[in-house]
Amino acid sequence: MSRSSARGQVEPIAALVCLLAVCAAVSTYATALAGAGYETERDVATPTLDRVVDRLAAGGVAVPDRTERARRAGPAGYRLNVTVAAAGERWHAGPRPPGRRADTDTAGRTISVRLAPGRIRPGRVRVEVWA
Repeated sequence: MSRSSARGQVEPIAALVCLLAVCAAVSTYATALAGAGYETERDVATPTLDRVVDRLAAGGVAVPDRTERARRAGPAGYRLNVTVAAAGERWHAGPRPPGRRADTDTAGRTISVRLAPGRIRPGRVRVEVWA
C-alpha cells in the first residue's frame, strides 16, 4: 500500500475559481436584494412609550399632571402626542396627530392612573409618533 500525502488536496487554481464563484454569487444576491425595495421600518413608538411611562409614572402609577413633561421624552426629529385615559377622562400633550398616515407609529399600554389623592383607576397610555 502506498501512502500519498497528496490525498484530499485540491489544485490551487481550482480552489481560487470556486472561491471566485461563491463571492460572485453572494455579491449578486446582495445587490439584487438591495434593489428589491425592501426597507426596514423603524419601530419608534414602543421605545418612546417606555420612556414616556418612565417620566409619567411615580411608583408605577401614572400622574396625568406629568403628561407635558412626559411628552418631552420623544425622539429627536419626530413629533409626539401623549394621551392618558382613565375613568372617562382624557389628558393630552403634544400636537394633534395627522390622522391615519403611513408614517405614524402608535403604541399603548394599560397602567394605573391617579385621578386624585387616594383615587387610582385602571387606564391607558397611548403615544403617537410621526415625522
